[in-house]
Amino acid sequence: MKSDIMVSKFKRICVFCGSCQGKKNSYQDTAIELGKELVSRNIDLVYGGGSIGLMDLVSQAVHDSGRHVIRVIPKTLMPRELTGETVGEVKIVADMHQRKAEMARHGVFIALLGGYGTLDELFEVISWAHLGIHDKPVGLLSLDEYYNSLSSFIDKVVEEGFIGLNARQIIVSAPTTTELVEKLEEYIPCHERVASKLNWKN
Repeated sequence: MKSDIMVSKFKRICVFCGSCQGKKNSYQDTAIELGKELVSRNIDLVYGGGSIGLMDLVSQAVHDSGRHVIRVIPKTLMPRELTGETVGEVKIVADMHQRKAEMARHGVFIALLGGYGTLDELFEVISWAHLGIHDKPVGLLSLDEYYNSLSSFIDKVVEEGFIGLNARQIIVSAPTTTELVEKLEEYIPCHERVASKLNWKN
């Protein structure tokens, strides 16, 4: 019998997403689909640690299918974002910056649907790639054109000369989970690292 598990070059993927489920059922369905897509490729999940909203749905989908889940959460947010039974490995950190830094150590990035927190995480890892702190792609899962306006704004910033054309390629976008992960698999860094000679570990 042929296995449905695909071989990926990624061991883990870090997912940014909302602590709310959003208004459309399709948002919730897509969170579950993303979890299943990771499982089908033998990829573990790293995420912001909450057991609410889309965070809970994607983590449950990965965990229930037998893949490893790493949850990174600041101690202060535990009473708000950890409810009921938790799954996977929980890493408790001191603050939001440590949360992002810890999550970033583990894999490439996908921004599922979300709000301010998701956008904050998204733009920080994009900036880190631009600076040369890492060379991983950043994926936008633009279900129902969710991120299209954001992509258009970034194109405008490129047009006005504040972001280089090659640096625009850090961000990879697709409307479906399968297409997005495939694009991430094919990604080759081509942008100039504006501060790549600095030692960011010091």
